[in-house]
Amino acid sequence: MLIAFPFVLVASFWGKVKGGNFIYAVCRLWSDIWCMLIGVFHKNIFLTALDNSKQYVFVANHISYLDIPVILKAIRHHHIRALGKFEIKRVPIFGFIYQSTVVMVDRSSQPNRAKSVRVLKSILNKGISIFIFPEGTFNETNQPLKSFYDGAFRIAIEMQVPIKPILFLDTYERLNYKSLFSLTPGKNRAVFLEEISTEHISINDLPALKDKVYSQMERKLIEYGAKWIKS
Repeated sequence: MLIAFPFVLVASFWGKVKGGNFIYAVCRLWSDIWCMLIGVFHKNIFLTALDNSKQYVFVANHISYLDIPVILKAIRHHHIRALGKFEIKRVPIFGFIYQSTVVMVDRSSQPNRAKSVRVLKSILNKGISIFIFPEGTFNETNQPLKSFYDGAFRIAIEMQVPIKPILFLDTYERLNYKSLFSLTPGKNRAVFLEEISTEHISINDLPALKDKVYSQMERKLIEYGAKWIKS
């Protein structure tokens, strides 16, 4: 992180698009080296092909602090911007890198939430994909997923961009959300599910779209035997 910091600092003066894309490239390299050094072996599994020429609203389950670097391991050939928690910017050094790479949202403020949605839409207009954890916060329920917020699905419908669900299967075992000191080496899989089109649907179809994505992700998490799921 300390080695990456000067590159991020310089690139932050290059603008949100060019600078942001470069910062993501630096962070991908950082994630690759870090995962190798700590013995986390990542594998992407594509149940359906990922079209690198398309824009997507990527959505994934959220179960661990490790989900953040895994985004960079999973999505390799798309320029992306992720929606992230406002509070993380307060972390020294990492907070600066974090706020340079994500669209921050303060969920306690309705005007701030609305601003974040506008920024995400402007990013899509620039040809860049976006990444959102629709659960909002860690899933601590022992169920496959928490309930989803509407934001990702509303944006996908209004911008007519397909949704690409991803499952992070092993981050819970590699780094449990209950402790930052639970990091263990081992496998780490990201499973790319079938994309879901938003063409020819309206905002009135949002609940059905959200339920469709939720059901697809829930079914596959159970099928793969995600370790946090308790009967």
